Amino acid sequence: MRILSREDGFTLAELLTSTTITLVVLGTAMTTFKQTLTVHEHASLISDSSQNLRAGTNLLVRDLMQAGRGMPTGGVAIPSGVGAAAINRPSPTGQAYTFDNVNASTLPSIISGAGLGPNVDGLQTDLVTMLMADTTLEVTGIPTQYTLDLNPQPAGANPPLLANDGASFTVGWNTLWLTGDTTRGVTKIKPGDLICFLNNANGGSAIQTVTRTDATTVYFDAGDWFNFNQRNAPQGSVMQLKNGAVFPQTKVFRVQTLTYHVDNTTTPGTPRLVRMMNHFTPPQPLAGVVEDLDISYDLVDGVTNPINIKSLPYTAGGVTYTANQIRKVNLHIGVRSGSRTTDRRDFLRNNITTVVSIRGLAFSDRYK
Repeated sequence: MRILSREDGFTLAELLTSTTITLVVLGTAMTTFKQTLTVHEHASLISDSSQNLRAGTNLLVRDLMQAGRGMPTGGVAIPSGVGAAAINRPSPTGQAYTFDNVNASTLPSIISGAGLGPNVDGLQTDLVTMLMADTTLEVTGIPTQYTLDLNPQPAGANPPLLANDGASFTVGWNTLWLTGDTTRGVTKIKPGDLICFLNNANGGSAIQTVTRTDATTVYFDAGDWFNFNQRNAPQGSVMQLKNGAVFPQTKVFRVQTLTYHVDNTTTPGTPRLVRMMNHFTPPQPLAGVVEDLDISYDLVDGVTNPINIKSLPYTAGGVTYTANQIRKVNLHIGVRSGSRTTDRRDFLRNNITTVVSIRGLAFSDRYK
């Protein structure tokens, strides 16, 4: 018996059809895989930028809410008047800004800085400086107290004393200010710290920069970086707190100045939001990559209540508004991803706009 079998295989049409189907399936799979990778990349970049946005915004909002904490109403007096030298302001690298001690005699708790930040991608950024009492500097034996009375009445044993030339004070029994306590996070006074002086006798205030310390004394030598230690200034110095020839009982506490701006110099092409305390360097990097920092202020006078004011003091209709009338801060921060996407070769961008009501001051709804 003869057995018949086919040996001709697939026809050309069958081969082309099967190849086409295979290529379509593979193409679809590769396209889906590529889209999945793109989605994952975008999600990762957006997540990173969102994290940067939260990191920078949270601390800035917290500090804005604390601005003015424990500070004198109306701001603290600074050396001013004929012959007074300029007061230096913490600034971005390459800039040397000053606080206004020509048209103003006090430093408010919030100092605007519209357009004083670096230019990033053609957009000018803002800068802001805040003042607040440092409530972490505890007094020896009184954990809830951060202020100290110099020249107390009655004097008691080993009292803290302010030198008659205002250039130093001894801490007396309050040794904690010079030793610190790492177990409780109390940092000792050090050069570069700022000390605020309040005098209940005449309602005055002053601020000086610590230049050195020893085992008993805090010193305020002339020539400090800020130029706060101008005791020969005609007004605004610690010497104006005297009652006649002597200092009466005077309250002192440590002050923090916090300056926020965009740094586009340290890592060129990767601008970062930074936070500078006093004039300590380097500043603390908070978030990158930050392309936009825009700050404006809503004010309250009970009549006009101007909104979205970029720079203070501000004059309109013959009325001059100061930083002491700030009730809300309008904050806008824009960030981008740290790298470009592989599909569009562009950065992914994110931003946040929020409003901060200054704690301890009246809240005014701009939409009413």
